[in-house]
Amino acid sequence: MSMIFFASVVRVRDGLPLSASTDFYHTQDFLECRRCLKTLALRLAQYPGRGSAESCDFCIHFSSSGDVACMAICSRQYPAAMAFCFLETLWWEFTASYDTTCIGLASRPYAFLEFDSVIQKMKWHFNYVSSSQIKSSLEKIQEELEFQPPVVLTLEDTDVANGMMNGHIPMHLEPAPNFRMEPVTALGILSLVLNIMCAALNLIRGVHLAEHSLQVAREEIGNILAFLIPFVACIFQCYLYLFYSPARTMKVVLMLLFICLGNVYLHGLRNLWQILFHIGVAFLSSYQILTRQLQEKQSDCGV
Repeated sequence: MSMIFFASVVRVRDGLPLSASTDFYHTQDFLECRRCLKTLALRLAQYPGRGSAESCDFCIHFSSSGDVACMAICSRQYPAAMAFCFLETLWWEFTASYDTTCIGLASRPYAFLEFDSVIQKMKWHFNYVSSSQIKSSLEKIQEELEFQPPVVLTLEDTDVANGMMNGHIPMHLEPAPNFRMEPVTALGILSLVLNIMCAALNLIRGVHLAEHSLQVAREEIGNILAFLIPFVACIFQCYLYLFYSPARTMKVVLMLLFICLGNVYLHGLRNLWQILFHIGVAFLSSYQILTRQLQEKQSDCGV
């Protein structure tokens, strides 16, 4: 039987279940899969936006964005594209119903119990609707899955039981990279030190100018921002070097642009050599960020 058996909405940062469909399926394999889903929910922050895990006769699919993730248990025969189409529709429905503040402040499981009926209706709709009725949405999901396949997790029964006793699930990631960066180099450490120094100089000058301007005039608000924005950009460059971030190239270019424009704007408050120093450090940091690649984790690594 090809269908969605169970669906839930969880908070990504801690795996707190926010809402779930009514569960009428009670076979031993399904209950084991439910336990796997709960454990996997605690680790969603470690994985990309979409993923699947196979367990016995079922598949666990998850789709996350921001602080909310939607998860579903489907039969192995249920098309993955349909499952992710269901999860994306469910995500949009939930985030349109509740704002991020309510989601962030939720402190108990199933705090949005009233949404359960929505999940149940949507689950029924996707179980019995023909794919032609959601053709446009399905085609969009299929294109996205071809461009960026979901991470695939293989859950072995004995490993799952063993992992749950230790508070985690050992997983084998197949198509998606493990988000571990290459070791930090000596030049990378130098770029971090120089970047922190530039950030400190920008912060000190910006705060000093702000104190002075509040007492004298407000015309220098542009200069204050020209110090403080590059300060934030320098700190963010340090973060981008140390940790993996999606759309890294775009963020690097944006931070570099902020630093360059800020320093050019400060011509007059800084001499040419000071400006060239700050811009040079920004270029060095950008180069180090872009050349530090992801490191594949070996398949025989420890759990």
